[in-house]
Amino acid sequence: MAGYHLDNRLARDIVTRTMQIIDNNINVMDGRGRIIGSGDEERLGEIHEGALLAISQGRVVDINDAVAHHLHGVRPGINLPLRLDGKIVGVIGLTGNPSRLRQYGELVCMTAEMMLEQARLLHILAQDSRLREELVLNLIRTEEMTPTLVEWAQRLGVDLRQPRVAVVVEIDSGQLGVDTAMAELQQLQNLLTTPERDNLIATVSLTQMVVLRPALNSYGRWDPQSHRAQIENLLSRMAESSSLRIRLALGNYFPDAGGIARSWRSAHTAMRVGKQRLPEQRSYFYQDLVLPVLLDSLRGGWQENELVRPLARLKAMDNHGLLRRTLNVWFANNVHPGATAKALYIHRNTLEYRLARISGLTGLNLSSFDDRLLLYIALQLDNSKSAPE
Repeated sequence: MAGYHLDNRLARDIVTRTMQIIDNNINVMDGRGRIIGSGDEERLGEIHEGALLAISQGRVVDINDAVAHHLHGVRPGINLPLRLDGKIVGVIGLTGNPSRLRQYGELVCMTAEMMLEQARLLHILAQDSRLREELVLNLIRTEEMTPTLVEWAQRLGVDLRQPRVAVVVEIDSGQLGVDTAMAELQQLQNLLTTPERDNLIATVSLTQMVVLRPALNSYGRWDPQSHRAQIENLLSRMAESSSLRIRLALGNYFPDAGGIARSWRSAHTAMRVGKQRLPEQRSYFYQDLVLPVLLDSLRGGWQENELVRPLARLKAMDNHGLLRRTLNVWFANNVHPGATAKALYIHRNTLEYRLARISGLTGLNLSSFDDRLLLYIALQLDNSKSAPE
């Protein structure tokens, strides 16, 4: 594979492994004849002229005492080219009597080449994994499916026509050190990356990753309840097999172009809003939090300031939060006066007095649907702001 080469770490591994086979010293030279691994560490960094001969002539080079005397940095022994995909990438040298080393040389060379091939395959897999992660990060950051992105996916064997929905996985960062949390996140990523799951996964922070799951069921339909059941099942399995505490948030499915990026945003926001409103829960679903998730985009903007202005006047005069609690219970009971009074353990006349007081302080007519809606949205925004992170 282009860009892959014999490095110092692999050379050291080859030396360690092959010197367990024979007692002779082993040298490993790179493609330029420089010793990068040796049982004799004092020789590291030297240019081995015997290796240069093996590379230039493409053959096994025996060096006896007479030849060694005329070469720099060379001792008697045998030097065998190391090949990968038919190309010489380095040389392995065995120090000793060449005639006696012949029988071991081919075995040692074969062992080294097997290690090279294994390392190359691991390199390809790691590079493929990194490229897939980068592809996922690009998919969640942009709604535009550019030709470059499409070609990138094709090279990796990823079908962008596959409908997908985003799930955010987050580790509780307070319970573990960063290194441990990252290791656990990697372990979880390996669990979710099995071929039969067909998931696309990327780590987005030290404690969070995104999983792009196939969105449709076997009948070609979007069934959020099925995803909910699978997420709850994963949480149960994690609770049984690991001390790691995780949270999961399922986003919405958007079938049109750019839907993956919107699905990610809906899942990411559902995680943040869910943690604020329901910190004791471990799973959150966009379908349960549609309004607060959609309103979250107003946070920090002038629209939020305008929407919460009437509520701010109420809070300024509501020292003990009694009126605000009354409002929350009133809306929770669908503005039904009987159910609200019962839930608050008060008389209906008391409820009417409180609602009139709220109306006076906010300047809103609670008999008007528009004013009720404005106040309800203000409460939703305020609840998100004041809830614990």
